[in-house]
Amino acid sequence: ARCQCKVAPRERRNCGFPGISAAECRKAGCCFNTSVPGIPWCFAPKAKKVRKVCPNDPHARINCGFPGITAKECERRGCCFRAHPAGVPWCFYHRVVEE
Repeated sequence: ARCQCKVAPRERRNCGFPGISAAECRKAGCCFNTSVPGIPWCFAPKAKKVRKVCPNDPHARINCGFPGITAKECERRGCCFRAHPAGVPWCFYHRVVEE
């Protein structure tokens, strides 16, 4: 993503070799920017920002527990707990979404 290539020149970590082309650099999953001389033009992108969320759709839940699991036991497993509606898992895994 473009926003991952917004790296301050002094924070760029080299991702290529002298003379690498923009196409070769991007093919390697790196960012390419020749605007600042004397620093890497082919550089590593910033890591994607992700966060864990509990799915809102009860039918998208993936079971993380067992019948009768308590909220405390479920949360100890690092999972979400919602004791409703009936017929779907109440203890279920998070989803990871990009910000």
